[in-house]
Amino acid sequence: MEELKSIQWFPGHMTKTKRKIESQLKLIDAVAILLDARVPYSSCNPDLRSIINNKPRMVVLNKCDMADPAETQRWLQYFQQNRISAIALDCKSGKGFHAFVPTVKNVLSEKIQAWQAKGMTGRTIKVMVVGIPNVGKSSFINRLSRQNRAKVEDRPGVTRGNQWFTVGKGFDLLDTPGVLWPKFDDKSVGEKLAYIGSVKDDVLDTEHLAGRLLEFLRDRYPSPLCDRYKLSQEEIRTLQGYEILELVGKKRGMLIAGGEINTERAAITVLDEFRSAVMGKMTLDKVEECGDVRI
Repeated sequence: MEELKSIQWFPGHMTKTKRKIESQLKLIDAVAILLDARVPYSSCNPDLRSIINNKPRMVVLNKCDMADPAETQRWLQYFQQNRISAIALDCKSGKGFHAFVPTVKNVLSEKIQAWQAKGMTGRTIKVMVVGIPNVGKSSFINRLSRQNRAKVEDRPGVTRGNQWFTVGKGFDLLDTPGVLWPKFDDKSVGEKLAYIGSVKDDVLDTEHLAGRLLEFLRDRYPSPLCDRYKLSQEEIRTLQGYEILELVGKKRGMLIAGGEINTERAAITVLDEFRSAVMGKMTLDKVEECGDVRI
């Protein structure tokens, strides 16, 4: 199956968001970079390093309950080896949240000691939360604040303005809208972001996208894929993505007039079930296959 055409989605508000982030850096002490645990490399905006400059930072691998646990551990080791503080957590279950505040304080330990030396004991720690669209920033803040104050929707591009939230005594978070970068130099990065829903489906050919995803899962996670759609690894081994999509539609009884397979409906089902981890816990970015994460 042919590669997807180069995926680009950079609405005008993202340029404005980038400027807002840069302008408010002076107000914050550290930056929490949320990445999707299923695609830690692909979900990291390569422009972040220059945007946040030398601010102390940490990585949060969100949605870890949807990712392959073994791969998540490899990514945490990768960040540790590169002297980047990182934790894995999940907003729905609350797993890993206990580690967030202690990790931030560890990242800021020298600053906190300096504040205390100046008699600024109990000074409020201010952390900016950044990440690409649909990575779960608002859900993350809601979980921390234990209030549904940050707007949450399962689609990219919902948060449009920077908002402050108090999530504990002496601890404030600044929520920012998700921001992508103008051009994906690596086409596979654009594809993976489309798979997880960080690029709006209405700018994509969903059938072609689902077909590419099916090919990827056939090669990387054949057992859970076949178990989910009652396929055999042998029958899909040499099929193109669209052909696998047709098989999925046929197995699910997605037929229209004349017995034709409704591949559009099948594509939506495949994408939805992958994004909700119904197929199982999967990671698309492997440490050994990716370049350096630019943080």
